Amino acid sequence: MRLLVCPGSAVETLLARAPIDHVLTLISPDASVSARRVPHTVLRFNDIAGPRSGLVEPSAEMIREIIQLGRELPENATLLIHCFAGVSRSPAAAYILACAASVPGEELSIAYRLRAAAPKATPNALMISLADTMLHRCGAMRSAIAAIGRGADAYEGDVIDWTLGSTARP
Repeated sequence: MRLLVCPGSAVETLLARAPIDHVLTLISPDASVSARRVPHTVLRFNDIAGPRSGLVEPSAEMIREIIQLGRELPENATLLIHCFAGVSRSPAAAYILACAASVPGEELSIAYRLRAAAPKATPNALMISLADTMLHRCGAMRSAIAAIGRGADAYEGDVIDWTLGSTARP
């Protein structure tokens, strides 16, 4: 599967430029979302790493939906994943999908590949923690994301073009 990961500002350009089979939007609960001409999944939660009053955190059900989407799409599909800035939620979803498509033990190498492809990415820690539990990775995903550290400061991330295969390489 091919993953295109981007900030919200790049979505229309990518939709016009590349054949997209599905769009995954990870957006704040009060944000508006444009209608799409392709299948579209919208998950609404705030970009937070833990509970905060008045904000919606990602849930296990949302992470399950991300993983299930990755399993249901054909191997040759292109999935466009975006959040507002393309720095935290969408890179986390891409990492989760890459880990779900790989064997246990590859978490750190996948995290380093993500860092190489996306120097500005700081994957959402709560999303990673929930996926780590769900995928039975015993802390390996959390540790791998901690190992790559915080991404470079940025208003928004760059477009990531990541092809997942048997080894989940970008």
